[in-house]
Amino acid sequence: MEEPTDRFTKKKVAVVGGGLVGALNACFFAKRGFDVEVFETREDIRQAKVVKGRSINLALSHRGRQALKHVGMEDKIVSQGIPMHARMIHSLSGNQTPIPYGKKGQFILSVDRANLNKELLTKAETYPNTKLNFDHKLKDWSPETGLMTFTRLDGSNDQIKADLIVGCDGAFSAIRKQFLRRSRFNYSQTYIPHGYMELTMPPINGEFAMKPNFLHIWPRNTFMMIALPNLDKTFTCTLFMPFEEFEKITTGDEVIEFFQKYFPDTISLIGVDALKRDYFRLPGQAMVSVKCSPYHIGDKCVLMGDAAHAVVPFYGQGMNAGFEDCIVFDEVMEQLNEDFSAVLPEYTRVRVPDDHAIADLAMYNYIEMRAHVNSKWFLFRKHVDNLLHFFMPNTIIPLYTMVTFTRTRYHKAVDRWHWQDNVINRGLLFGATGAVLGGSYLLIKNPPDINKLIIPAEKMWDRLVSLWTS
Repeated sequence: MEEPTDRFTKKKVAVVGGGLVGALNACFFAKRGFDVEVFETREDIRQAKVVKGRSINLALSHRGRQALKHVGMEDKIVSQGIPMHARMIHSLSGNQTPIPYGKKGQFILSVDRANLNKELLTKAETYPNTKLNFDHKLKDWSPETGLMTFTRLDGSNDQIKADLIVGCDGAFSAIRKQFLRRSRFNYSQTYIPHGYMELTMPPINGEFAMKPNFLHIWPRNTFMMIALPNLDKTFTCTLFMPFEEFEKITTGDEVIEFFQKYFPDTISLIGVDALKRDYFRLPGQAMVSVKCSPYHIGDKCVLMGDAAHAVVPFYGQGMNAGFEDCIVFDEVMEQLNEDFSAVLPEYTRVRVPDDHAIADLAMYNYIEMRAHVNSKWFLFRKHVDNLLHFFMPNTIIPLYTMVTFTRTRYHKAVDRWHWQDNVINRGLLFGATGAVLGGSYLLIKNPPDINKLIIPAEKMWDRLVSLWTS
């Protein structure tokens, strides 16, 4: 355990929300020597029989790993994850095509949300200047004084005063409600018309039912299903689909009919009875994207994670962006000598454009995952981008590489992507034009013998018929 640094005055930091970002933030602040208290509405998930909340598997990549490394947790969490080196695209006919995420050796990790949360809470508790409080629901707080009131399960109230309040309490943040009462606070939330539903693919003879080191995708243009591997040899399959499509399926037989039409290779792997049962276990769950600014009020409160920027899950960056919030805030603290009055506005200035950029990219990537991966042009461009990156690694960098395998600021990655896209498309256009002109010139200079090109009409017709019927 790393000991907190010596400080002449211990300031109190209250972290509201004991989820992934809240627990990690507690470690960051404790490491700097602050007196840290975490307040979580739910019970301690380490003792809970049933863990409530979202269960979509998480994809841990470079940004998240760097944050975990900062508090000495990277190696442990990586050892508990499963590397995924590529997307595995499943066609309707059952063909499987891998699309690598990056260069050889680059991968993302499938990690279990609940286990990661438990590990981070346990790590936070190892700091003697950290206290975890569960079953504490935020009732009210003052941005002027830092006074907070929490309600306990028995109806009693607890009050605490903090020098800094860190809102890490999710997309429907109670902390953020106070922001909404203030002028010049920009806020928007967007529910996408698609929901998600989770299904489990069990092991077969004690082994994974599919190749484990891939993120499996069944793209079907307007909807899709994905599957991520788990340590217990199961796959968590997530079906993303418009809500009206979920509602059309009302019986078990209709479920099987739907899967037979769109995901036929999964029926035997998931199991007919399990499909019929799990499909109706819960209705399709909603997904929301949240943007807001600024992220702070004075020198008393700051928002991080989903409370500041909830994103849809299609770029695998929700957790990674939230974890990177912790690093960015820590870096600003270092630059500005932990002066909250200077740190908070600077953090807002630096972080808002990046979080808005990844929110937009996540929306875009849903279209890519469910539709573009079926396109020959998309696959061709992937190969072109990777080839150019191989020969010019510092000039052409694929968007996915910038987002997933570096800490390039999100909004700068988007700007560079647009520039590269324009340059490459123009290059391909000029190249194609040059090839056509060059070919035409050669034909004019060296015209072929027309008589050798003539094919008898009967043979031409026979070839066309055979092509049409093959």
